[in-house]
Amino acid sequence: MIDAMLAPGVAAAEAFADPDDLELLPAETSLVARAVDKRRSEFTTARGLARRALGTLGVEPVPILRGEKGQPLWPRGVVGSLTHCDGYRAAVVAYKLQCRSVGIDAEPHGELPDGVLDHVTLAPERDVLATRPGDIHWDRLLFCAKEATYKAWFPLTERWLGFEDAHITFERVASGGDATAAGTFRSELLVDGAVIDGGPPLRSFDGRWRIENGLVVTSICL
Repeated sequence: MIDAMLAPGVAAAEAFADPDDLELLPAETSLVARAVDKRRSEFTTARGLARRALGTLGVEPVPILRGEKGQPLWPRGVVGSLTHCDGYRAAVVAYKLQCRSVGIDAEPHGELPDGVLDHVTLAPERDVLATRPGDIHWDRLLFCAKEATYKAWFPLTERWLGFEDAHITFERVASGGDATAAGTFRSELLVDGAVIDGGPPLRSFDGRWRIENGLVVTSICL
């Protein structure tokens, strides 16, 4: 599902359940020592998929540990992103020579819970959503795009990015394969985009979205 959304040089692995053949490495077990079974299973699958994707790049299996703010810690010279929700888990990775940063997110294709939309969107975004056709849960798609935006932003800045700090617009394109709908989006960043990698400041991200099998998936490859 996610392969068609990625730039050349980005490797991915995905699953729609928790396979029995994926396991944590010893160094990772303490990260979910107190987690409930569901959370532990999702975590195990995401880490296992990350190692599969890294293997596509020729990287040996390594623990994917967690930084102080919960971010996955990737091998030297590699960028990556993880996501998991009910019915879907995925990992994408790339060499930094190919991509400065990547961010993915997945959500069930359904309405956001009551009261969430106002918390995670800007007024201009809500105005546009109100004009969109009703065959897509645009509120959920917007939330998913904001999550992918944060995941692409943080490794380059090591700073928080609030929902109100990015203004997202969508385009819909002809969907291919089994997709219900697909398109692109732009995240205009509304805060200082100074970075720590020596590259140019961040001003915006361009991403892709896809709806298929009751899921919304978003991706950014910078």
